[in-house]
Amino acid sequence: MGTGGVSQAAARLTATPGGVTSPGNPVDHRIPGEPGTWIFLFGDMLVFGVFFATFMYQRSLAPELFDESRRTLNTGIGLTNTLVLLTSSLFVVTAIRAIRSSERLAARWLLVGALACGLAFVGLKAVEYTVKVNEGHTPDQNTFYLYYFILTGLHLFHVLIGIVVLVLLLTQSRHAELSTTRMALVEGGACFWHLVDLLWIVLFPLLYLVS
Repeated sequence: MGTGGVSQAAARLTATPGGVTSPGNPVDHRIPGEPGTWIFLFGDMLVFGVFFATFMYQRSLAPELFDESRRTLNTGIGLTNTLVLLTSSLFVVTAIRAIRSSERLAARWLLVGALACGLAFVGLKAVEYTVKVNEGHTPDQNTFYLYYFILTGLHLFHVLIGIVVLVLLLTQSRHAELSTTRMALVEGGACFWHLVDLLWIVLFPLLYLVS
């Protein structure tokens, strides 16, 4: 093959859309966010995992007490909060895609939707706490409610941090272009919000459904 044939073949290879071996279009296999973000996220999951294991152990010691206390929880609010967080995660995923595609207006509205869901979660949790306390269900009532307030309170704290993170993502979405470092921070913030959602997906059945 002559020099001209080699050049044409190279040009075709570079122009191949989505080609794995294309020098002009390399496949991006990187993990979203900064490596330090994932260390924090896995550490956070480990802490919650210890709490979950401790809760299950305590439940095995007093299954009747835990089941009776579980029945006093408002499953409707818990389910609604689950749907709210799932919806917020969908908004965040779509917003990140919009940012990568430079669809700034769409990204901003999607992040506003995620923020609204986060605030709705906080509002519903505040209502639930108020109702429980008015009914006499406090952390010093029994072991179940002690762990209920510890676990849901710790998760609520993560939601509040996540809301601040979403606000920061919203400010970043206003930029026409994001540097690699800023994009990694945006992706890391999105991953943190997904962690908040994941933790609640475990907490909801653990506290409200499992008998």
